[in-house]
Amino acid sequence: MPLTFSESLHAGFAQTFEVTDLLVHEQTKFQDVKIFDTETNGRIMALDDIVQITTRDEASYSEMLTHVPAFDLLANGSVPARVMIVGGGDGAVAEEILKHKSVMQVDMAEIDGRVIELCKEHFADLNAAAFADERFKVHVADAFEFLKQPKAKGSYDLIIADRPDPIGPAQVLFADAFYEAVSAALTPAGVAVFQNGAPFYQPDELADTLPQLTRAFKRTGTYSTVTPTYVGGIMALTWASNGSVLGQSDEVRLKKLFSEADFHTDYYTPDLHNAAFKLPAWLERLTNKS
Repeated sequence: MPLTFSESLHAGFAQTFEVTDLLVHEQTKFQDVKIFDTETNGRIMALDDIVQITTRDEASYSEMLTHVPAFDLLANGSVPARVMIVGGGDGAVAEEILKHKSVMQVDMAEIDGRVIELCKEHFADLNAAAFADERFKVHVADAFEFLKQPKAKGSYDLIIADRPDPIGPAQVLFADAFYEAVSAALTPAGVAVFQNGAPFYQPDELADTLPQLTRAFKRTGTYSTVTPTYVGGIMALTWASNGSVLGQSDEVRLKKLFSEADFHTDYYTPDLHNAAFKLPAWLERLTNKS
């Protein structure tokens, strides 16, 4: 019988993968790490038995977290020159944002340095270009503490919170104080984006976050992507700023910018960009309740 991995993130529901090769099973200072190959989803990393990334569908997550805010800023006359990534130890989000020529520096604050090292080794096909890029600065640090440093205040045009679910060491990344620190670290036109789970199974994660964002920022909203491995269909992504507004950019302008950027994507397109802000009725009702 083949080895299997089962994820039971949602009560009463599980997904199971047949494992063709177990590459890593290690307990770090912060979490249990498994990296393994599968026939259907490619290479997978799970932290504390929760799937974080698969090579089969990571683009639908990392591209939408990066290119939507980056192109929106560019389309409206702002330049995402300085970027911070909260978490993101697998390097996939860094790889995407560094495709933008306007980006001058990317700071990644990831608390678990061992995860970074393991992902550099086992996900090199995804992240090697990022880790070799001189614009990319890796900080093995608590992202919340990193944001609270005086030098972070007003420093970032784009902050991308590639955070896991609010479990264990990641709980601090869902607190009011975290959102306040993110808000303070943005430039006047800067934007922050956050992952907020799969609302079909995790409605509270999104519903609880939206009032927090409203308290910490002047403008907020929700858009979505579909990452099959993140069970529940639609993945909720939230945005917040004290100046810019996402999801209202001119489509002709977006297509021109994308053409000029001249890089390959597997999920993001300019046509999909504004459409991602159109939510199904049940999700729209959930966001309006918040």
